[in-house]
Amino acid sequence: MKRRSFVKKSGSAALLTVSLPIIPSFSPIVAEMRFGIAEASYVQRRYANLESTTYPAFTDTLQMVEHCSSKGFGGVQFSVSGWDKTYANNLKKRVEELNMFLEGQIRLPEDDKDLQRFTLEVSAAKEAGVDVLRTVCLSGRRYESFDTMDAFNEFRTKSINSLKLAEPVVRNMGVKLAIENHKDWRTAEMIELLNTIDSEWIGVTLDTGNNISLLEDPMEVVEALAPYAFTVHLKDMAVAEYEDGFLLAEINLGQGFLDLDKMITVIKDHNPDIRFNLEMITRDPLKVPCLTKGYWATLDQISGSELASFLHKIKKKNSTSPLMVISKNPPDDKLALEIANNSASLKYARQRLGFN
Repeated sequence: MKRRSFVKKSGSAALLTVSLPIIPSFSPIVAEMRFGIAEASYVQRRYANLESTTYPAFTDTLQMVEHCSSKGFGGVQFSVSGWDKTYANNLKKRVEELNMFLEGQIRLPEDDKDLQRFTLEVSAAKEAGVDVLRTVCLSGRRYESFDTMDAFNEFRTKSINSLKLAEPVVRNMGVKLAIENHKDWRTAEMIELLNTIDSEWIGVTLDTGNNISLLEDPMEVVEALAPYAFTVHLKDMAVAEYEDGFLLAEINLGQGFLDLDKMITVIKDHNPDIRFNLEMITRDPLKVPCLTKGYWATLDQISGSELASFLHKIKKKNSTSPLMVISKNPPDDKLALEIANNSASLKYARQRLGFN
């Protein structure tokens, strides 16, 4: 029985405890232990438009591949936009020379008119050796993007339509499409979305910290979504109270409150050869205004007792040190700190989490 069919028939993904069929000896599962890095880990260098001669911005995938290889990372997850066949072949050759893996990031097709763009990008990714494409349904955050439940339901309908357009393309090309839990879907909603599409080619980019912003326990999120995961954004998190709710920040691996060892074990129990990509976003803490009226426009299914329980946990996890604020730093300081954070997390992943 296929994993997706089993999960669907067994009810909640969190209850999945039966082992997958034994793989024949001629086709062993080899655990993937190279540690990759997601594009967002270089958000300052890639997207912040900071002027620097010391740390010039990455303008294409090859530049980031070369940099990340020099820092010791074993893979890269990067946008596939703008690749032609020649570039894709050159990229594939270089990634193989460096013994790295390459995953892509892609924007879902908005409608039929946008399907050609999506198809060409999937084809280029396939040419470059990419077998997993990370995507999102919402580029922003749910509680900042929608003022009404009607607006959120419209987004849900649009997301389903986009995924239905995308599914035949990735299925026919043999590339997996992995939707990130991107501060948009709560866990049950994400699983409902996956079951609505019902495709072996549509799964999850499992982010280990994002759903804290939607008042969900991160370990419970990992346990529920692990059976659907095609790739992972591994991050550690810190929180601090503020007047309208709590602050949420990525923090170097091992310095936050997530149980990373257990999360990795849970995920690998379902997919031993899944790839892990660091997503250490060097930026100011995000405000999660869960004590304001606007936050609840699309989240009224959460009870008062759930909120109280969650905030009690936040209080106990409250950071003992001030969360990192970088917005007023000079450009070179921001960019140097970004590299230092990524390097520190890679070191921890190697020394404490068993990655190469």
